[in-house]
Amino acid sequence: MLRVRLCLLLAALVALPPTAHAEWKPVEKVETYAISGQSGLELYRSIGENGPNVGITRAIAYTNFKLTWGIRDYKPRGKDCVLTAGKPKLIITYTLPSPSAPLPPSVQKNWEVFIAGVSAHEKVHGASMIKMVHDIEAATDGLTVADDPKCSKTRAEVVKRLDAISKARIQGSRDFDRVEFGQGGNLQKLVLALVSGP
Repeated sequence: MLRVRLCLLLAALVALPPTAHAEWKPVEKVETYAISGQSGLELYRSIGENGPNVGITRAIAYTNFKLTWGIRDYKPRGKDCVLTAGKPKLIITYTLPSPSAPLPPSVQKNWEVFIAGVSAHEKVHGASMIKMVHDIEAATDGLTVADDPKCSKTRAEVVKRLDAISKARIQGSRDFDRVEFGQGGNLQKLVLALVSGP
């Protein structure tokens, strides 16, 4: 799903014809989905039933993003083409589980540890999305391609660079999840502590 969105983003970046390079900050939002249960095991089972769909499985939590840009300007300069980047607008949404009813004190304590760890994990994904946008800026702002008065080579080069940046972010995210959920990984420990508690 992220790959599809990034492909749409690539098309928008290449199609749009500048604003000066300006500082920007991402917008970060948290959305929750309801789960039920009065024990750690019941809560985790409910996560499995109600968590966000990611591919063919359900996740404990999910981090998504929407990225749009101000006008990007492809300007012929003599026989060359120069790209001036527009200002990005990045909205990151974290989707996290939330118990629908008060929990017993001992379960509540375990839950707080669990959800803090899950939230920290998702923040790493959010940080990778922010880095991706900075990487896009660094790779495209001021890009100059020689002998390209119609800017067609420049647009193609932008697509190539964005595709590489996107693939690197997706692979990095997968590698991070593999470690976190792997043997002795942080999320594996969090889940075990939740389900083995009261």
